[in-house]
Amino acid sequence: MGTEGDDCRVIAGRYRLEARLGRGGMGVVWRATDQLLGRQVAVKELAFDETLSAEEARLQRDRTLREARAVAQLRHPHIIVVHDVVEQDGRPYIVMDLVGGGSLADRIAAQGPVDATGVARIGVALLSALRTAHEAGVLHRDIKPANVLVESGTDRAVLTDFGIAQVAGATTLTETGSFVGSPEYTAPERMSGARTGPASDLWSLGALLCTALSGESPFRRDSLGGILHAVVFDEIRPPAQAEPLLPVVRGLLERDPDRRLDAPEAERMLRAFLDSGRTPQPPARYSPTQRDVPRVAAAPAAPTRETAAPARPSTRGVLVAALLVAAMAGAGVSAVALLMDGGGPAGGTPASTAPRTPSGPAPSSPSSSASAPGSPAAPGSAGGSAASAAHGPTAPSGYRTVRDPGGFSLAVPDRFVRRPQGERIFYMSPQETFRLGVRVSDPVAGGPLAVMRRSDAQGPATNPGYHDGRITAATHDGHPAALWQFSWNGFTAAEGARHTYDLCWEQDGQMYDVWVSAPVGEARESKEYFDVALDTFAPG
Repeated sequence: MGTEGDDCRVIAGRYRLEARLGRGGMGVVWRATDQLLGRQVAVKELAFDETLSAEEARLQRDRTLREARAVAQLRHPHIIVVHDVVEQDGRPYIVMDLVGGGSLADRIAAQGPVDATGVARIGVALLSALRTAHEAGVLHRDIKPANVLVESGTDRAVLTDFGIAQVAGATTLTETGSFVGSPEYTAPERMSGARTGPASDLWSLGALLCTALSGESPFRRDSLGGILHAVVFDEIRPPAQAEPLLPVVRGLLERDPDRRLDAPEAERMLRAFLDSGRTPQPPARYSPTQRDVPRVAAAPAAPTRETAAPARPSTRGVLVAALLVAAMAGAGVSAVALLMDGGGPAGGTPASTAPRTPSGPAPSSPSSSASAPGSPAAPGSAGGSAASAAHGPTAPSGYRTVRDPGGFSLAVPDRFVRRPQGERIFYMSPQETFRLGVRVSDPVAGGPLAVMRRSDAQGPATNPGYHDGRITAATHDGHPAALWQFSWNGFTAAEGARHTYDLCWEQDGQMYDVWVSAPVGEARESKEYFDVALDTFAPG
């Protein structure tokens, strides 16, 4: 029903605000009466930033009014009608058509997911609306279920809240230093700051279709870092309910905007589904790029909750976390640059697995010797080059080969320190930001895949905030193996969200388990450490 307005204020001598319908980051929406024409309307009272100087506030108002008027020029049955743009006491108001009925988000919350036919109709309506907006040079930039109204009685979908819309060639009023949009529905290229165009709105629509079909965004995670990682890095797994519309969903959720479905083609495919019950495949030019697929597959030989003491966040880890927040606060920082370090899945190209030299000089180790646990082999000694050849590939630059008394050798980054904890052997970076673990045990019935499945089932009990666990059967050097990947919240709030890669395999009567855990913002470097450890691992 809404909340009664303050004494039913009248703005611009014409619009009487009667009840508050909703509130969001952009302001308050009121049900109102246009006293001149005697009709019900919706009035959006835009939020006022009191931290701005008088000149900045004036420029903000001017841009808002200019852009709102541009949106008012759009005429489409599935775009909210803007009747008027007015100003009262220095604050802008947008007067819109009053659509009876709640948002798509409200409907999903109350009634659950929408069937494929209903979602296809919504998709056709919104694609047609976006074509009109894009042809007029207007980007929406915040497409999500909360910004789609569903009219009672007709089920007409109406795209609303162009409050952060951007007119081509203009800087939006709302870009006063804050990130605009909703991370779960924001395209990878927008997070990177590389470019924003019509294709970015289409990515958001793809996420919206998944949400309508399943009841939840495919990129929903427990933390902002987890959402960023999911949008930029994680394998995109549309919900099972998306199967009838899968070619469209996959085409819209293509990370490479140049290969993403455009609005006319997506609309054509959805109309074909409504006509025939089958969704055609897109033309070849929209073929999805290869996703990031792990080079090897992994699983633990036992539940691998790390028993290391909760780490103090490193200076670098704190900086990355701060920059991620700054990126989402619009401080001009590229979230994708933080997560990817150049290239990678935002452009549809698998990230390089070539090792990278950790920054900073490696500390000297005067006490290290060939016989010391976890020490590098001494050149020219019995544990030198000949031993290196016998125990696996030579360590890459920035790494050292260690022969561990636990019965294995591998290459670890120069500054990693050995810290055994029971039957698990850890090699850890300073401040324990990166944790490389190894466990050697007897074989288990069912092999690595069975062990990995049991560990995945126990994930919530062993790793706080466990989510997005994925298991994959594979081989390692010709031996049966399984890969387990998952995200979790870390052991402390200061530690923050983490991602773990874990490979388990059987070899010569033993079960070997190698894993690397790191903050989600360090995923690229973590994957390199993981790959080098596996490439150089040798039993004995």
